[in-house]
Amino acid sequence: MLLCDVSASMEPYTRVFLSLLQGSVVGAGAEAFVFSTRLTRLTRQLATRNPDQALARAASAASDWAGGTRLAGSIRSFVDDHGRRGLARGARVVVLSDGWAHDAPELVGEQMARLSQLAYRIVWVNPRKVAVDYQPLVGGMAAALPYCDASVSGHSYRALTEVAAAIRANRPPHPERQRGPDNATR
Repeated sequence: MLLCDVSASMEPYTRVFLSLLQGSVVGAGAEAFVFSTRLTRLTRQLATRNPDQALARAASAASDWAGGTRLAGSIRSFVDDHGRRGLARGARVVVLSDGWAHDAPELVGEQMARLSQLAYRIVWVNPRKVAVDYQPLVGGMAAALPYCDASVSGHSYRALTEVAAAIRANRPPHPERQRGPDNATR
């Protein structure tokens, strides 16, 4: 499962990340979603082997491209409409976002907690993490991190190898492991 932020703050990275989504759909049978102010499923639009055609189809399907970010609302929509039906149950979920959101941080935390109960592994890809002085202080990002199994930058095509390694990694073998604000894993 890939959930990609296509809001205005993510515009410099959108093409790289959509290429990752398209390759994951075609090569690995992944499910792909984008969000800005609402969640849009793009698996069908990205299923073509022609990357330019796939990206054009994706852009036309998501009407809120380069808008604001409703991170909590988009994650809630994913869990409610797709996650509980089985798509996220036991899945590796990759969120590609800088964590900047209009939603209150506590709402982001609540939805990430719900997602973490379904997913096998959550990997957060934040291209801003590459900055030397980066700290996850943005409200949405700070609220989401405690529920993530890995946090990587993915800021370039070269950095996507780190993303792939984080996705392939397994969760720690401790069955009592609980994700949450008091027991964060990163």
